[in-house]
Amino acid sequence: MFELNEKNFFGLDVVADWICELENTNSRKDKERTLEKALMAAKLGSASAQCFLYNCYQAYNPYYTFNVKQVPETVDLDHKDNPWPLFWALLEDLRSLTITGYAARDKIEDLSQRFDSLQWNTVCARVIRKDLRCGISITTLNKILKNTEWSIPEFKCQLAKDSASRQDHLIGNNRLEYKLDGVRVIAVVVGPSVKLYSRNGKQFTNFPQIEENIIRNRSAFRVGQLQGQFVLDGEIMGESFQSLMRQARRKSDVNTENMVYNIFDVMPFSSFQEGHYNAPLHKRIEWLDNIRKNLTPDTNHLQIIDGINVDLDTTHGKTILNRYAKEAIDKKYEGIMIKRLDAPYECKRNDFWLKWKPTITVDLKVVALEEGTGRNLGRLGALVCNGVDDGKEITVNVGSGLSDADRQDFWDNKDTVIGHVVEVQADAVTQNQDGTYSLRFPRFLRFRGFEAGEKI
Repeated sequence: MFELNEKNFFGLDVVADWICELENTNSRKDKERTLEKALMAAKLGSASAQCFLYNCYQAYNPYYTFNVKQVPETVDLDHKDNPWPLFWALLEDLRSLTITGYAARDKIEDLSQRFDSLQWNTVCARVIRKDLRCGISITTLNKILKNTEWSIPEFKCQLAKDSASRQDHLIGNNRLEYKLDGVRVIAVVVGPSVKLYSRNGKQFTNFPQIEENIIRNRSAFRVGQLQGQFVLDGEIMGESFQSLMRQARRKSDVNTENMVYNIFDVMPFSSFQEGHYNAPLHKRIEWLDNIRKNLTPDTNHLQIIDGINVDLDTTHGKTILNRYAKEAIDKKYEGIMIKRLDAPYECKRNDFWLKWKPTITVDLKVVALEEGTGRNLGRLGALVCNGVDDGKEITVNVGSGLSDADRQDFWDNKDTVIGHVVEVQADAVTQNQDGTYSLRFPRFLRFRGFEAGEKI
């Protein structure tokens, strides 16, 4: 590992050149070639390439947040000393909350004057904002940087498979829980810091009441192996999914006062980062039960969700499963979750967790829009959607579930719709004669993110 305070990292005025080269092409292959070139140069000792790759690590590491919303840009500064080690020290201070508020603002402003404008605006400011804006992602970086010191940690969590095609897995001792219709949220708690993330590692900053409730109840979370640094897994619920989505990433006039974080799992932070926690689910539920007992009476924004344990090797257990599923639908839940009590927590999709719904839902990307006919002439007829679900590539036209206002709005704003991920409800996945897959009776439910390609 190179030393971050080495003198040869002072005065570098070509680090931005790597980002400019990435900006100047839309070709994925060309971007990969630029990263390969940077990696080779870094291995041969190039300080500018090492500096560039380390800044990529800072910008794309999902566990690093710098807690600053506004970063100044500079104009016409040149021939400055460009002290990169001091910039990295600033990032550490921001990340650890060693400096905050006006002190952070002033230190950022002071340091910005010591960099060439090209280096500060193109690299430093973008790193602090967590977006290099040059068309690369964690996936792109790790394709080239895998198994190197600049490899980016990936943010992943446990995901469920559909129980419809896995009836043979409905055996043994399981936990049944209602499936909530909210936003999946991972809370990372390190010391006095609480950060809320989507399941794909995008940070949420609009739920201060939930963060405050977690901090206030830190002593309640000191159970088992949860000492100081831990992760909570759950779902934030609002009055409706639509109202929750509207508030989750608003820039102003945010109202999340009535949102509740429903917690259904917990583990040490270090294990979450490794992608695997060996403690079986029944042990983690035991910890959650203890946490529930010790929450302060004024905790309004946290809830440990309930569930029941069943033995699906027995007729009685299967009867309970069917009854529980019916109750979930009667109470307007999406369905139920079926979780193996002896299973660890693994940050990937697997059979340890199964979801049961009266219908299936899949997340697909909008790749085109088709104009309607008849009364829908001149507006949207169907969204052409494509994506992979459970190893099956699905292409389907989705024309149901759209209001008249949706059809006109989406058609008038085609460019903003294409590329977005939508949740589609259907009766089942079907196979076409050519071996491809489609959906039976597809219906548009909702957009799954706030930006093109994003899922939350």
